[in-house]
Amino acid sequence: MTQEMSSPATTDGAPTAVGAARETLEDYTLRFAPRSYRRWSPGVVGVTALGGIAYLADFAIGANIGIAYGTTNALWGILVFALVVIATGTPVAYYAARYNLDLDLITRGSGFGYYGSILTNVIFATFTFIFFALEGSIMAQGLELGLGIPVWIGYALSTVVIFPLVVYGMSLLSKLQLWTTPLWLVLMVLPFGYLLFAHPDSVSTFLAYQGEDGMGAPSLGSVMLAAGVCLSLIAQIAEQIDYLRFMPPKTPENARRWWTATLLAGPDWVLFGAAKQVVGLFLAVYFIANVAGGAEVANEPVQQFLLIYQDLMPGWLAITLAVVLVVISQIKINVTNAYSGSLAWTNSFTRITGHYPGRLVFLGVNLLIALVLMEANMFDFLNTILGFYANMGIAWIVGVATDIVVNKYLLKISPKVPEFRRGMLYAVNPVGFGSVVVAGGLSIATFFGALGSAVQPFSPVVAIVLGFVLPPVLAAATRGRYYLRRTDDGIDEPMFDDHGNPSAAVLSCRSCGQDLERPDMTASAAGGHVCSLCLATDRAKEHVLPAQP
Repeated sequence: MTQEMSSPATTDGAPTAVGAARETLEDYTLRFAPRSYRRWSPGVVGVTALGGIAYLADFAIGANIGIAYGTTNALWGILVFALVVIATGTPVAYYAARYNLDLDLITRGSGFGYYGSILTNVIFATFTFIFFALEGSIMAQGLELGLGIPVWIGYALSTVVIFPLVVYGMSLLSKLQLWTTPLWLVLMVLPFGYLLFAHPDSVSTFLAYQGEDGMGAPSLGSVMLAAGVCLSLIAQIAEQIDYLRFMPPKTPENARRWWTATLLAGPDWVLFGAAKQVVGLFLAVYFIANVAGGAEVANEPVQQFLLIYQDLMPGWLAITLAVVLVVISQIKINVTNAYSGSLAWTNSFTRITGHYPGRLVFLGVNLLIALVLMEANMFDFLNTILGFYANMGIAWIVGVATDIVVNKYLLKISPKVPEFRRGMLYAVNPVGFGSVVVAGGLSIATFFGALGSAVQPFSPVVAIVLGFVLPPVLAAATRGRYYLRRTDDGIDEPMFDDHGNPSAAVLSCRSCGQDLERPDMTASAAGGHVCSLCLATDRAKEHVLPAQP
């Protein structure tokens, strides 16, 4: 097929497009991840994605909800959290791995529109800096305990060390996660196994724990409050997807390995997360029951692990291993938080302004916000922050999952194949955008007691129910009109191969001159083909195809 090429300098916004295209070839920021780049096996992608859940925040979350609501309510809350994450995470993880798109690109065509998904980008970016700050706080606690470094300096160190590790995207992150996982697993599992073996009575103490106020009797309200804090992690699936989009094509030969890696590193991350929350509560209860004044620091993971290590080895080695565990865990998760957050901010800014500033600019922005949160001592009001945030996160993820399962597959109102390219989508689709605004807004109002104290603990339920009900209702009411602005992208080359995988056929972008794969391209209104990123930076709309009648 003949390509009509133009000099990059002749197109409005083209210099931006050229620079953006070159920079993003390392990790395919903001665009489809092509087959030529996806050289990793399903196992490597899966292990890399799971390496991102090495965070110690789960231990702190488990400890906090147990201390607040008692063991029984906390365990039921953790179970509710796990079931919701698996139910919502499965369809979006499948779409990411099958179509090689991050969650923002999936969200665009799943009820939000080209600009409407900017709202969910902000929700996700908020998730990344909240949890970056939480992990950075834990690392600072470890550095103070082990090396005597003041906490405020520890906050800065835990931030600065991440920046160079995130510059190179997936190629470096995959190596980092693979190399550090074995040592992390040993250091993580050792204390829990030791307590079960050496102190079996700790199990009965754990199960009987009633919380700090002794009022931890089984209560549906307390269960939902605990689940709400845990469900602040529902957006973790978006970080898993930032890795899963690099899965190789699914074929009959690798189908079993492909599905195993997709499910294990996608929705099933929550099995590991829930287990860590239970262990974090278990260690906190042991700490409270066996250490004088232990209640003061029982929710700090570094203190939990140090206590157990001291029973097993000399003090100097115990504190060394505790610090090593904290540092490894913090680096493993915060490279993911920083990487994913920089993608989210950059994506939003590029669509709003038509200018690509470079991912590293927003990497710095994300780290700076996280540092401010750490210096504000967010650890002291953790439950409130996470409980509040969970409402918007739930509304977003549940809404997208519902659009995929119900609107795409059951009702067939939403196009089954995800669309993300400018010109193919309406600016805003009221189906997803409206659902998140209403579901998130009402659940936040419920969280702060605006609907009465009786329903206040059930704000996560409000977000889940409305996030599930509203997308099909709005899709039916609008008859699916706002999903696609065009059904034809102007290219005759098939989008998918014989196995249903995105095509590996290569076309040339007339704006930036890059050769990119078929799914990233549309026909240009000026002739030839144009890539999705050049469309995003086309402020003059020279290349944007007109709407179809």
